[in-house]
Amino acid sequence: MYCYHCGALLSEYDYCTNCGADVGTYKKIIALSNRLYNDGLEKAKVRDLTGAGGSLRQCLKLNKDHIEARNLLGLVYFEMGETAAALSEWVVSQSRRGEKNIAIEYINLFQNNAGKVDVINQSIRKYNQAYQYCLQDSVDLAEIQLKKLLSMNPKLIRAHLLLALIFIRDEKWERAERELHKILEVDHNNTMALRYLKEVERVLEPEEGEKKPRHKGKDEVIRYQTGNELIIQPTNTLEQKAGSGFSTVINILIGLILGVAATYFLILPAKVSSVTEEYTAKMVELGETMDTKTSAIQELETQVNNLKTQNAGLEEIIDEYSGQGGILSNIDLLLTAADAYLNGATADETADALTTASSAVELEAMSEPFRSLYKTLMGKVGPELSTNFYTEGYTAYRNEDYESAVRLLTQAFEYDATNVDALFNLGNAYRKLGDNDSAKEIYEQVISQFPNDERATRSRQFLDEMAAED
Repeated sequence: MYCYHCGALLSEYDYCTNCGADVGTYKKIIALSNRLYNDGLEKAKVRDLTGAGGSLRQCLKLNKDHIEARNLLGLVYFEMGETAAALSEWVVSQSRRGEKNIAIEYINLFQNNAGKVDVINQSIRKYNQAYQYCLQDSVDLAEIQLKKLLSMNPKLIRAHLLLALIFIRDEKWERAERELHKILEVDHNNTMALRYLKEVERVLEPEEGEKKPRHKGKDEVIRYQTGNELIIQPTNTLEQKAGSGFSTVINILIGLILGVAATYFLILPAKVSSVTEEYTAKMVELGETMDTKTSAIQELETQVNNLKTQNAGLEEIIDEYSGQGGILSNIDLLLTAADAYLNGATADETADALTTASSAVELEAMSEPFRSLYKTLMGKVGPELSTNFYTEGYTAYRNEDYESAVRLLTQAFEYDATNVDALFNLGNAYRKLGDNDSAKEIYEQVISQFPNDERATRSRQFLDEMAAED
């Protein structure tokens, strides 16, 4: 046994000799868990599956990491036909011990047998369907489903119990008794089966010395006790003896009637054949007419479906042009920006309108006239906006507000890609913030785009200094 706190091997003391944790109660819990496992194992060996399942579940409540108990509980469930519950226990066992665990072998047996998994799924569905039929008082349908289920999974105790209960409801006592004995062959101490069997046996076995039958069920037999022997007699035996003479007369009359009927039909075979042929010809004609109409209806339905599909496609195309976010609405946004510029709007107002238009579309996906007009307007207001943002950004840089400087200088270069001062000072702002990676990227951009400018030379110097610092 190992300490729950540090994992050290425990001694006979009620505390851990390694970390000093109090393990007295822990030892008692583990010991009780092991006793419950041993009890469940003994019960499982004598096929007391209900009792074994109870002990093993109690064991796992005390020690959820008891792998042997969890694997055995899965086997108990499997033997009772509860395959889904068994797989659940084995999956949990595998998650708690991923190596040297027999549960892995059990799971692999199912994963390698797709047919077995399909049978399990079908049996679960059939049991649920049978249960719903019982709730809806469709007992006959439930009985059919349960019989099919048990042919696939003959050990499913729940199905046997439900079928026995249906037989008891219908007073089919012998069949109920057989189903209950099948349960007890699998689980010798199933409480529910024993309870049902006690009631069935109470009906089937009269008290000793009592000759009057205690019950007459749908099997139509009479049972009574004589000494140590149980006498079973069909109920119609006495009736047959009492009415044998009357039944003879009835049989003679029936024979006469049948003879007259046979003679009558032998005289008119041609008439019967003619009527049959006429009836058959009409049925063939009606069948051909129905086939023709059915074909026409199917063709019309196909045409309707094709038209619906075409209509849906056209509606999507219309939405792309005129709907919210469509091409026409995006063109309207760009035209609004152009109108604002032509009517004397400020550079900021025009830029706001252009930003609204560009954010609603993907410029590369728009038409050439759209992109050309956008670039023209941006070229008109971009330099002025770039100058404004550069002035504010450089002021923020001089005031050591480097975060604002980065934001403003970035916007300045976005509005005018020729503003080398904005790009160079953006690199300086990143360097002051300690973001050397971004600073290096900006300096390299200055060198690449403006190789003959003085700022490119200074950018190379800064890159060398940063490389020396690294």
